[in-house]
Amino acid sequence: MDIKNYTIDELQLLAQKIRDKILQTVSQNGGHLSSTLGVVELIIAMHYVFDPKNDPFIFDVSHQAYAHKLLTDRWERFDTLRTFGGISGYTKPSESPYDYFIAGHSSTSISLAVGAAKAIKLKGEDRLPIALIGDGSMSAGMVYEAMNELGDIKLPAVIILNDNEMSIAKPIGAISNYLSHVMAGRFYQKVKEKTSQLLEHLPESATYMAKRMDESLKLITPGLLFEELGLEYIGPTDGHDLEALIESFTIAKEMKKPVIIHTQTTKGKGYEIAEGYYEHWHGVGKFDLETGEPLAKNGVKNATKMFAESLLSLADKHSNVVGVTAAMPSGTGIKDLMAKYPERFWDVAIAEQHAVTSMCAMAKEGFKPFVAIYSTFLQRAYDQVIHDACIMNLPVVFALDRAGIVGEDGETHQGAFDISYLRAIPNMTLFAPRDEKSMQQAVEFAYEMETPCAFRYPRGAFIECEYESEAFALGKAQLLKEGKSDTLLIGYGNGVGRACEVAKKLDRDVAILDLRFVKPLDQTLLSHLSRSYKKWYVFSDSAKQGGVGSAIEEFLQESGIYDVQVTSFEYEDHFIPHGNTALVEESMGLLPEQIAKRIDG
Repeated sequence: MDIKNYTIDELQLLAQKIRDKILQTVSQNGGHLSSTLGVVELIIAMHYVFDPKNDPFIFDVSHQAYAHKLLTDRWERFDTLRTFGGISGYTKPSESPYDYFIAGHSSTSISLAVGAAKAIKLKGEDRLPIALIGDGSMSAGMVYEAMNELGDIKLPAVIILNDNEMSIAKPIGAISNYLSHVMAGRFYQKVKEKTSQLLEHLPESATYMAKRMDESLKLITPGLLFEELGLEYIGPTDGHDLEALIESFTIAKEMKKPVIIHTQTTKGKGYEIAEGYYEHWHGVGKFDLETGEPLAKNGVKNATKMFAESLLSLADKHSNVVGVTAAMPSGTGIKDLMAKYPERFWDVAIAEQHAVTSMCAMAKEGFKPFVAIYSTFLQRAYDQVIHDACIMNLPVVFALDRAGIVGEDGETHQGAFDISYLRAIPNMTLFAPRDEKSMQQAVEFAYEMETPCAFRYPRGAFIECEYESEAFALGKAQLLKEGKSDTLLIGYGNGVGRACEVAKKLDRDVAILDLRFVKPLDQTLLSHLSRSYKKWYVFSDSAKQGGVGSAIEEFLQESGIYDVQVTSFEYEDHFIPHGNTALVEESMGLLPEQIAKRIDG
């Protein structure tokens, strides 16, 4: 959509039209809401000033890029947002040439802008990388690594900082407001440039007052940090004022330098129910537009709730239990523990590496840390898991939420790889609960562990399995059912419930094993079972390569057991697309009836 000839009034009407489209679609499909409503004017101004066909538009996390999608050839398809086979909730180059990079994790945008700026210079092209990043993403160290280099190499790039939580300091609000307006204008930028040129040719004595004035202005405006890093600073600018945004963006475009534009927006802008800082409006399911109430209320307790309740009970009993999450207090269940024990449970913002290493120090000091984190986000702290937890052999517990297919968030968020990437690390113990009782037992067992350990559980509820759970013992599996055929179904975590579902659909009487530990394996029991059952089928919501089936096959080979056939129903070697979980699983042939048909031949 070419909007470069629109008037301001027409752009404002377009902003309302885009908000209406987003609200209508997200209320029906679910998705990210408050953040994407808050940046509509920012994205319109980006498309108005810069060239979306040539300039790299880089969205940090990219959950806020819905307006960008609507402005770039996806208006008619927008009602398929996050559905299986529909458009992604994040930017995705395979979906549109206007999407520069795939993004689902935070704090990568400025690094991408630096790389793009270097490439543009080497190719001799007239293009300008534009990065849109939220203030929440500014908590990660990668951002500062990128800004440090950008300020050093001074290549043209525009960073738009979407500040939707901070406000201008109240004690000097009026002064700061006025100065910010002045500093965002052409006059200030021109005076600043001319003054800098003049100061280069004057003696030190003549520049004293000028330098003091410049430093004083910086101290009462928010740009000090960025200017010290070598970036030009414009703002703060009202992120909903299209005229002001267009002026600021145009100035930045003409400067041919690395520039950060500080904008201030309101989350949920245009939908009064969601306006402001309400965490539950960040990502939503289907809801009623009139009332804001969710349309589907599932009464089944989810695994996250089970974990949170179990950990809270443990924290009540043991004062050395501490915990951390990285910007996901509600999503991981840590919010309730932070409320009850604020001195023992923390949200460190988007800083997974810091979260892990800080808890390693607490473990060394005699505390029992639980790191509650999504499977996909622990990938960002892999070095810390190895270097700070496992080499030191410290008793840090990693509680991995969202293990397995997470549905509509897609490739960047699927919890497929934690078994594969953790199983290779010495000193790490891996286990998994399968229901509410075993979750309680898993948390209690983890507390007693004196070395690093990790347990995983799914988004939503466990698949039900009727067998009673026994207490965890290190490296011990639980045989749930003997079978009369030569077939053994081996489940790990939520895979136990899937194995139970499949067993009901088979035309033979099968044995069912809750593996419980993938590291260490219960070698004694597996050796015993290999004498009676020659066909083993593995169920785990995880990647096949390096996964549970691989661990079992390695054991059989090392033990010289060659007459057992192992078939794994773990995920094949590809990234899993977004969409309703059942539809995604059906496309992968992982529904119980599909698996049963394959087993029965």
